[in-house]
Amino acid sequence: MKKSIIWLASYPKSGNTWTRIFLANYLMNWEKPVPINQVHRFGMGDSIPKMYHMVAGKEIDINNMHLTLGLRDRVLRGVVANNSDVNFVKTHNQRGSLYGVEMIPEKYTRSAIYIMRNPLDVAVSYARHYNISYDLTAEAFCRSDTLNGPDPSSVVQFLGSWTDHVKSWTRFSQFHKVIVRYEDLLDDPETHFAKVLKLVGVPVEQDRLKKAIRFSSFKEVAAQEAEYGFAEKPDSAEKFFNSGQSGQWRDKLPKKVVDQIVKVNGPTMEKYGYLP
Repeated sequence: MKKSIIWLASYPKSGNTWTRIFLANYLMNWEKPVPINQVHRFGMGDSIPKMYHMVAGKEIDINNMHLTLGLRDRVLRGVVANNSDVNFVKTHNQRGSLYGVEMIPEKYTRSAIYIMRNPLDVAVSYARHYNISYDLTAEAFCRSDTLNGPDPSSVVQFLGSWTDHVKSWTRFSQFHKVIVRYEDLLDDPETHFAKVLKLVGVPVEQDRLKKAIRFSSFKEVAAQEAEYGFAEKPDSAEKFFNSGQSGQWRDKLPKKVVDQIVKVNGPTMEKYGYLP
C-alpha cells in the first residue's frame, strides 16, 4: 500500500480552500475556471461523515466521537487503497493523537502542505463562519483541548489551540512538507504557490501558474458562490467567501480578545511575524 496522501492542512479559515481551488485549476489546466463545487475532487476531507458510514457498512451516529475515531484508520486506509501515487486530503486536525488515535498517520503520508494565517484574522473569519462570538472564538484558540464538531457536515476534528496546531505541523517529520503563510500567498502568489507545486511534484509552468492564480482569485470564487452557491458553506454562515484580506482584525476584534489570543499564542505568533 502506497504512502500516497498529501495533506492539505490548516487551522480552519486559514486558506485551505483557496489552496485546493488553486491546485484544481492548475492540475486541470482548463481554459475557464474550475467550478468551486468540483474542488472536492482535488482534496477530499478526512472528516466527511459519508466516508465513515461507508467503512462501517451502515449509517452510524457521528456524534459518537469514540466510534468515529475508531473508524479513522479504516477511512484513511480506504483513501490509499486506490493505489494512486497521490491522494490529496484536506484536514483541520492537528498532527497528534486524540484518545490514543493517531490523526495523521505517517504510514499513509507522502507529504503535507500546511497553510498558516495570522490567528487574529483567523478569529474574525472563524467567528463569522461558525456564527459564534469573538469571546468563544478566543477561548477555542487558547485551549489545548479544542475540538470541532461533530455536526451534520463533519465528524469530530482535533484542533487544540492555534499554537498547538502550528507546532504539530511544523515540527520534525519523516515526510516532506512545505509551510506557507496565507499572507505570503496574498503578497506573492507566484512564488509561494510554486513551492506548493514543487512539493506535489508537478512542473511549474509560468503561464499556467498565472492562469491558475487568476482562476482561483477571491473575485472569481466569490462571484461563483454568489451565482451558484458553495456546497462547503455551513448553514450558519451567510456566505463562505467574505473578504480574503489580511489585517481585518484591526477593525473587528475587541482589544480584550486580541490580548487573550496574544497572551497564549504570542511566542508562536512572534516567530511567524504575527504579533500586533
